[in-house]
Amino acid sequence: MGGFLRSMVVNQQLNAGGLSEWLLSTRKALKHNIETDVPCGDCNACCRSYYFIHINPSETVTVSKIPEQLLFPAPGLPEGNVLMGYDEHGRCPMLVENQCSIYEHRPQTCRLYDCRIFAATGVHMDQKDKYRVETRVNRWEFDSSSEQDKISKTALVQVARFLQDHGDCFKPGELPGNATQLTIFAIKVYDVFLEDLDGIDNQEIAQRIIKKWDAFEAAANRKESS
Repeated sequence: MGGFLRSMVVNQQLNAGGLSEWLLSTRKALKHNIETDVPCGDCNACCRSYYFIHINPSETVTVSKIPEQLLFPAPGLPEGNVLMGYDEHGRCPMLVENQCSIYEHRPQTCRLYDCRIFAATGVHMDQKDKYRVETRVNRWEFDSSSEQDKISKTALVQVARFLQDHGDCFKPGELPGNATQLTIFAIKVYDVFLEDLDGIDNQEIAQRIIKKWDAFEAAANRKESS
């Protein structure tokens, strides 16, 4: 394939689906800890982008499929939580001939990952080693034609921007430390920005965001224990 045709393929927009429908299903997946349905096609950019993969203690089958030397304790998390690193090229060590060698038993982190979260919130990945994911994200195009789509999109972008610009309104440790986690955080609390916030200062908005986060997490925990 010539260079011009390759460029056309790389830059061709991808249908990300209806934004409101996607947002509903994504929040459901996060709340119920269920697999997301991502039209990846032949893309494996996230598998080659220097990600540490968290594996929780309940994923015993997954852990059994990964060589012990590739796992190490997850800093700041209870015993049993581990991380799987990447090779010298930034690739997941379970990626063999461009295919996941443990796909049926891949970690929950991988099952929940959906790079469309960046396209929906307008968050950019500043890390140079994530350029493959950023390239994919730039191709996603949501259908935002309905009024609800537009309202949801505005709220998502606003909350993500608030989290990025007003970190000083939050207590230490309340906000995630990387772009992926921050974007997921924004999706969980986006509905704060569906409210009328006129006349409310940033500190109060931050407090509402944390309350919304706590409520989302509490609901998710109830689902897991039921």
